[in-house]
Amino acid sequence: MSPESTGQNEHYLTVFRRGFRTWRGNRPFWAGLFTILGGVPIAYFPYANMHLGNMTIAMSTTAGAGSLIIGILLITLGLTMWFHHIVRVFAGVAAILLALISIPVANIGGFLIGFVFSLLGGALSVSWAPADPEAGTTAPEPKARAFEDAPEAERTAPQYYDPTAAPQQPSPYEKSAEVESGGHRAG
Repeated sequence: MSPESTGQNEHYLTVFRRGFRTWRGNRPFWAGLFTILGGVPIAYFPYANMHLGNMTIAMSTTAGAGSLIIGILLITLGLTMWFHHIVRVFAGVAAILLALISIPVANIGGFLIGFVFSLLGGALSVSWAPADPEAGTTAPEPKARAFEDAPEAERTAPQYYDPTAAPQQPSPYEKSAEVESGGHRAG
C-alpha cells in the first residue's frame, strides 16, 4: 500500500458530503423536504401573533387544533418519505390529500405557502422511482447508419435503418390464407 493511496486522507466533510449524496439519491429527498416545508407554516400560522408597533394581530382561528394535526402529519409524512421510501406512493397521496384539506381548515393552507409546498412534495413523492441498478452498466447502443449508406433494398421499406432490428418475416397468419381456407388462427 502506498502512502499516497486515495481515500485515507480525505477530509471528513468530503466523506460526509459523498455519503449524504448517496443517501439522498436513494430516496425521494426533495419530496420529503417540500412536504416538511409545507407542514411547518400550516402548523405555525394558526398559533402565531404578528406585532405591528404596539398592536398585536392574532391569526388564531377556531380550527387551530386541526391545523396543528395537519401540519404535524405532513411533517411526519415528509420524514416517512426520507426514511421509509418503500411507502412513498402512500405518503405522497396522503400529503396531497392533507394539502387539499388544509385549504378550508388551516388559514387557506398556511396562506397558500404550505399548500403549494405540500402539494409539490406529494406529487414528487408519487412520481419518484428508484434508479435501475443496472442502468450505469449497460453498453451504449450502436449508432444507426445513415439512410444514404443503406443498400437499395433497405431504403424502400422503412424511412430509417436500424442495424439492431431483426429482419421482418411475413406473418404465418396472413389474411389471404385465412380467407381462402375459411378458417381462423384457432382452427
